Amino acid sequence: MGVEIKLTDKELPISPAMIEFLENQIAGKPQEATWSDQLSEVLVPTEAERRLQYAQAVADKVLQDPLGQKAIYRAYDLLAAISIGSMQKLKAIHERYRFICVVGCPRHGGSYLTKELFLALGQDPERVPNVIAHDGFPNLTPFALDERYNAYTAATQQMAEYLAMMEVFFARARRDAEGYTVVPKKATKAVYQGAFFNAVLGPKTEYVITLRHPVAACTSTYEKSTGLPLDGRFDARGNIEEWAKRDAMWLGMSEGEVLRSDYFDLYLRYWEHYHYSLALTGLAANKSWTIVAYGKERLMGLAGKFHERFGSKAAPGEFKVFDKRSRHLEWNAKAVDTITRVAQVWKSAGLAFPVDEVMEGW
Repeated sequence: MGVEIKLTDKELPISPAMIEFLENQIAGKPQEATWSDQLSEVLVPTEAERRLQYAQAVADKVLQDPLGQKAIYRAYDLLAAISIGSMQKLKAIHERYRFICVVGCPRHGGSYLTKELFLALGQDPERVPNVIAHDGFPNLTPFALDERYNAYTAATQQMAEYLAMMEVFFARARRDAEGYTVVPKKATKAVYQGAFFNAVLGPKTEYVITLRHPVAACTSTYEKSTGLPLDGRFDARGNIEEWAKRDAMWLGMSEGEVLRSDYFDLYLRYWEHYHYSLALTGLAANKSWTIVAYGKERLMGLAGKFHERFGSKAAPGEFKVFDKRSRHLEWNAKAVDTITRVAQVWKSAGLAFPVDEVMEGW
């Protein structure tokens, strides 16, 4: 007995992000590349509706262009390959590209290191689109199943689209001494589907893991979201806070419980479980990890190694650090307990968490 299951682009439409990327590539227009601004504290509102309307307006143009057609067919081909485990098609990507993924909680220095990777490879970060460089896409999340939405299916399709866009963007990029095209990617969300992410990108993938003290990271997070709420309660005003809220609800809290929580308590819960996911979801099966704790000398030192490795004659850019160690001293005891638990879980997974460096509090 044969069974045929047919899914079309009606059930699995190409994302607005890919349509916009391809339209800009076809037209030769500069693309949105705001990701590399380390010092920005501007709260960026969601642009989902604008992107959808724009994609609908230019979709026909993209579909009629040979580059657009080729990339879209490639995305669907990779979607099918990943879905059924057609490893030969992924192997061809693994044999040509070496991904260097910067993974860490938001506000942990990842954008700086991703920017320095592109600079070390001779590319201007301001000309690298957000969808190629940063962590907004693919949007891997904790599992959710809802009407017309499956987080696993969405992750698979967006990974396929990312790979297809990556091939377009890096088509003329130079190769390293071993013949690989090096592809930097800030991948905050890889932790939610670690084994999947690791398998799709392949065994040559390298990970740079950024760590930071939760008090300093929390302070930086609320500063980006217009300040600590006056009542001290948690509020979801920007992307990072939305992720913290979503993760807490995934762990069993109601929305009301989240919004009644103390701001730092809720953020600390997010930080703790994010770092458990780093160790336990399969990303650590790849042993090519470089772990770096937040701090000017450490981050600039690692950036310098990128420039040396890839033959750049440029010095690493300055990493701006603002001393937050005297802020919120009342939060420190809770942070110490959490860091201790995270270090123990990492140890159980065969990983060394740099407690002393993180406890510096930068």
